[in-house]
Amino acid sequence: MSLTKNQVASVAYTLTVDGQVVDQADKENPMAFIHGVGGMIPGFEKQLEGKSIGDSFSITVEAAEAYGERNDELTQDVSREMFEGVPDDQLVAGAQFQAQTDAGVEVITIAAVDGDNIKIDANHPLAGQTLNFDVEMLDIRDATAEELAHGHVHAAGGCGSHEEASNKESDGCCGGGSCGGEETK
Repeated sequence: MSLTKNQVASVAYTLTVDGQVVDQADKENPMAFIHGVGGMIPGFEKQLEGKSIGDSFSITVEAAEAYGERNDELTQDVSREMFEGVPDDQLVAGAQFQAQTDAGVEVITIAAVDGDNIKIDANHPLAGQTLNFDVEMLDIRDATAEELAHGHVHAAGGCGSHEEASNKESDGCCGGGSCGGEETK
């Protein structure tokens, strides 16, 4: 079976940037996703299209097909007061925090600290980077109607009945996690 849109792919992978391992999923804890629905970076999905179970391959994804180029407009200086309640030892360059924005919850990174002035960066940490993946296609299956409706892979057993699924929405079912309690990447 070759991977096409609306199928669930399970892959083991190692992601490197400039020779450094940034992320990985092994055979015991693979990454599962619905192919072709926008849940993965475009360059990754494009290069997995048509791959089959057992295929092992390396792919390179340029920034434009990954997390985009860095945007200097996404950096700004803010007052330390914006981090009220955060201990000083956590306000260091490289620390990451979640922030509510017009686009929803986003991760921001502290780029620099200068007294009461903190430079924050809302670019994705991998923006502007060329990503190198070593991938092994472990499994392919058709996504269920429920998974397609929710936009993510469900753990074994799924969300259950529609009524149960509605109740689980408030605890993360349709918030990007897996409905069965296991989280997917």
